[in-house]
Amino acid sequence: MELLGVGSRIKHPSYGVGVVVRLHKKVYDVCFLEHGIKIVAKDFAVEVIEMIEPEYSVSFSEAEDALIKILREWSDVTEVVTMGDKWKNGTMVLKPADDSLKGTEVPIDVFFNKIVMLRDRLRVMEQKMNAHKVLTNDEKVEMQQYITRIYGSLTTFNVLFKHKGDQFRGEKTN
Repeated sequence: MELLGVGSRIKHPSYGVGVVVRLHKKVYDVCFLEHGIKIVAKDFAVEVIEMIEPEYSVSFSEAEDALIKILREWSDVTEVVTMGDKWKNGTMVLKPADDSLKGTEVPIDVFFNKIVMLRDRLRVMEQKMNAHKVLTNDEKVEMQQYITRIYGSLTTFNVLFKHKGDQFRGEKTN
C-alpha cells in the first residue's frame, strides 16, 4: 500500500470507512465513524478512497518525542521520573474491611518506583513485540491494542506523577 497522509480516506474490511488522523512508523491512527480511532498497520490491505500525500514536516514536540524514544531504545540510561511534590515522604495506608485484620503502610515513593518500573517494563515489552520477526503485522497491532488498554488501566496512578508527560495514556474514546 502507498504511504497515506493525514486526511486520506480508506475503507477497512471490518471497520468500514475511516480517515487517517495520525502517522506512526509502522501504523496509522484511523478514525472510523462507527468504531472510533483504531490502529491500522501500514501494510494492511485496505481500499484507498482518497489519498492525501504525507507531509513530512515535524513539530518541535514531535522531534523531542522521537529523540526521547530513540534514547530509551538505544541507551542504558534510565529516565528519571519525578513524583509529585505533595506525595514526597507520604505513606499509603491499606486498611482491610475486617477490623480484626491488621492493615499495612507503604511509603508512597516505594509504590511510585514500582509503578514506574512497571511502565518501563511494558515499554520494553512493546519494543520487543514491535521488533519481533515472527509475529505478523496484524498480530502486532492486536498486541499493541492490549498494551494500550493496560496503559489505560494504569491511568489511576497518574495523580502521583509530577509531570504530565510522564503519565500513562490509554486508548482515547470519543
